[in-house]
Amino acid sequence: MRLGIISALSEEQQGLVEAMQSPYKLIHGQREYWVGQLWEIDAVCVLSRIGKVAAAMTATTLVEKFGVTHILFTGVAGAGEQTVQVGDIVVADSLVQHDMDASPLFPRFEVPLTGLTHFTADHRLNARVLNAAYAFLDEDFMEAIDDGEKAVFRLTQPRIHRGLIASGDQFIKDSAHIAGLNAALPGLVAVEMEGAAVAQVCYELDVPCAVIRTISDNANENAATDFMRFVKSVAARYALYIVRRFCLQEEVSVSDQASRVSAGT
Repeated sequence: MRLGIISALSEEQQGLVEAMQSPYKLIHGQREYWVGQLWEIDAVCVLSRIGKVAAAMTATTLVEKFGVTHILFTGVAGAGEQTVQVGDIVVADSLVQHDMDASPLFPRFEVPLTGLTHFTADHRLNARVLNAAYAFLDEDFMEAIDDGEKAVFRLTQPRIHRGLIASGDQFIKDSAHIAGLNAALPGLVAVEMEGAAVAQVCYELDVPCAVIRTISDNANENAATDFMRFVKSVAARYALYIVRRFCLQEEVSVSDQASRVSAGT
């Protein structure tokens, strides 16, 4: 495995480059790619910047220039429905571009000339991500997040959700918009701005990918409140600990993690 790790914002990846063994930096396409090892796994860390085009370019470069074999996207997202709360973790089973609409030439959400609306994450990679996320909540959460930040953001018993993540070049910030997406996209658990573009690139280049997001807001009128504080003090810590767990663990089975999710643990 040579793992490519993408985040949109520097704050979302804080600590990962510092954790690298013998890192070195290469600049390509106005981006800094940090190459090294993370807990014995060859890795390349990079900030894509925000939006689908930026994310697609970054994912393509990781594969074509840096030879990564797997891609993991980490960062924050807005809740896609009411049972998903701030501080929860979402792992994408599939991803869709919610602002893709070439109708009537093609069905709404379908990426023209692919025949697809949804791009699926890699099952084996997802199992490994889920195992790392559960281990983080079970063993690391209490020490990883400052008690004051837990109180501010009401982080008591974060949960893990699997399902559909919707991406678009829009910061979702009103209840009517998220309600409309819920009606149009059954199974929606989170909204963000990059994941589906990365999933499409990985599908076309035949590279396994996974997308894991920490819920930072409820995608409503209060979405921007303390957003950057949450990213720095909570989401970045989630990502660091989960990636560490991901790199250190052995392979796990998809069925084991599916049973934990269905049991609501």
